[in-house]
Parts: sequence; C-alpha cells; structure tokens
Amino acid sequence: MFDTGNKRLKRALFLSAFVSLRSDATSRHYYDKKRLAGKWHDQALIALVHRRVIVLFAMVRDGTFYDTQPIKLAS
Repeated sequence: MFDTGNKRLKRALFLSAFVSLRSDATSRHYYDKKRLAGKWHDQALIALVHRRVIVLFAMVRDGTFYDTQPIKLAS
C-alpha cells in the first residue's frame, strides 16, 4: 500500500477489492489477467482497486447501479 492518503478510505477500497475477488467474476477475471501478466499480488490488487474506483465514478456520473451475477462458490 502507499504511505500517503486517507488510510480509512484506502483500507475500505482494498477490502472491497479483496472481497470482490470471491464474489464478482469480472473482478476475479481482471485480477487473474494481471497476475498472468506477471504482476505480484499487491500490484494486481492495486490495479483492481483503481479499476473499481473508475467504475464507481462512472456509476455516480451516469446515475446507474452496478449489476452483476454472483458466482457460485464451491462448498
């Protein structure tokens, strides 16, 4: 993680990205793509956080909701 910025906001974004790896197929695909490109876990997670922030701002700009189908976890 970076040393500057709002630590609470940063933590919330990282936790959100980390949880999305298990519950959102799109996020998992993006993370896996970054990992296959040779990024370390932290680098791929930062890229996912950035991607989620871009999507969040687009949702606010357009007044839309995030709609995705949840993936089924193996039990």
